Amino acid sequence: MKRVMFVLLALLLCSSMAFAAGSQETAAGPAVEKNVKLVYAEVNPLDSIVGKTGVYFKEQVEKLSGGTVTIDIQASGVLGSENDVLDSILGGGTSIDMSRISAFALTSYGAEKSKLLSIPFTFESRAHFWAFANSDLAAEFLNEPQTIGLPIRGIFYGEEGFRHFFTVKKVAKMSDLKGMKLRVSNDPVMNGMVRGLGASPTVVSFGELYSALQTGVVDGAEQPIANYKANAFHEVAPNMILDGHTLGAIQVVITDTAWNKLSEKQRSAIMEAGKLAQAYNAEISENAENEVLAALRAEGVNIVEVTNKAEWAAASKAVIEENTKSQTALYQKIKALK
Repeated sequence: MKRVMFVLLALLLCSSMAFAAGSQETAAGPAVEKNVKLVYAEVNPLDSIVGKTGVYFKEQVEKLSGGTVTIDIQASGVLGSENDVLDSILGGGTSIDMSRISAFALTSYGAEKSKLLSIPFTFESRAHFWAFANSDLAAEFLNEPQTIGLPIRGIFYGEEGFRHFFTVKKVAKMSDLKGMKLRVSNDPVMNGMVRGLGASPTVVSFGELYSALQTGVVDGAEQPIANYKANAFHEVAPNMILDGHTLGAIQVVITDTAWNKLSEKQRSAIMEAGKLAQAYNAEISENAENEVLAALRAEGVNIVEVTNKAEWAAASKAVIEENTKSQTALYQKIKALK
């Protein structure tokens, strides 16, 4: 009998201790969150518009997560070109957790909606783009990878300015580009636009572009102004014509593998940091671009203003129609946001 009483008392004591411990845990909050380090790929230098946006995003994530999430930005293409990074991420087995990519980069992986962001002369101004980026429609676009089964998700949008053609030889008008070999990525939309200009689209990886311009593999290429200078392309191709054919829309993505490592609180910190980084990008982009343009002029780069963009748009008419015909209603929603 004594043994039975002893066992009962012991069980009662253990139950009381467990209850007390549970009460203390509830009062103190959940267990300490695990620290997570995320590797972030950026093809451009940190002093570019997108580089600065990445640094700001990193700072906000680390602040809002209380330091439990840290971001290691690998810039200047050290992890490979944008396509290399996407191939690694989508193929699995990579140490890359996040990347800043062109907003339309996922087109090659079946993201049809994203393609609409690369159509020439879609956005008439920065204000037009930001009306899209801050709309409910943008959330639908950011979520597209998840809806088509890609193991990544979009966090936020940004932009790096309008894209313009630059060349080794001087150009003064659109017709001067005829016959030139112009660098393109593996993008059917830009390939089509270059053909519409009477030029020859030539696929060269971004990391090889400087030497390709230097050695004559290509006669020119196209980039936003800030990236043109940040990557020193003006050293080998000191002529730029400001046609502004597409806006350099960008997005930051995270892999599902990385996302699944995070607690709900950490995920919320990343999404909130994304909103702040998007606003920061909108704030700095135009001024940063104007400063770079002034610096390029001071260095003697031949900058040609384009007063009549109608002829450029006309040259792109076929590629615009071909690449929007299956999503006409959605494309018109974007156009209507101007």
